[in-house]
Amino acid sequence: MSTEEETGFEPATGEGPSPPGTAENRAASVRTALAGMLQIRRLTNSGHAAPEAVPAPWELLRPVRAVALALEASGQAASAVDPSGRRTATGYRVAAGTSPGTVRVEWLGPPGSGAAHEEEGELTRCATVLREWGWTALLYRGPRRRRFLEVEPPPGVRRPDGR
Repeated sequence: MSTEEETGFEPATGEGPSPPGTAENRAASVRTALAGMLQIRRLTNSGHAAPEAVPAPWELLRPVRAVALALEASGQAASAVDPSGRRTATGYRVAAGTSPGTVRVEWLGPPGSGAAHEEEGELTRCATVLREWGWTALLYRGPRRRRFLEVEPPPGVRRPDGR
C-alpha cells in the first residue's frame, strides 16, 4: 500500500515536499479526487442552472484544498519545499487568505529560479483555471512588488456556516 493510500489524498499546495509516488499514480489520484468533487457539486448544487460551475459547500469549508485540487488537476505546477523548508521547485503555493474563506495563491521557486519574473503570467493562468471552476480570482501586487491571487467564492455564494 502506498503512503497516499494509507493517509488519503491531499492535493499539492506547494508548501510541502513533492507528492509521493509516480507521476502516473499521482495523476490517477488527482482524477479520482476531481471526479469526487464534481459529484459533490452535482449533488449539493442541484438548485443551480450549472451545478458543476459553482463551488460546493464542502469546498467553501475547505477552500485551500479545493483551490489546490483545481490547480493540480489543470496541470499547473506546484512548488515544493524540502524538510528544512528550503524551496526546491517552482510553481504555485496555495495558503489560507487573510479573510475567512479566502485563499492566497503565489508563484514561488528556489532562489535564482526566475519565479518572480514568471509570476504575472503564471498567476494569470492560475486565475483562468480557478474562474473556470467558479471561483473569483483577483491578481494583486503585494509587498516587495510580488504578485499574488486572492481567491474567494463567487458573489452570492455563502459558506454553510453563514460566512
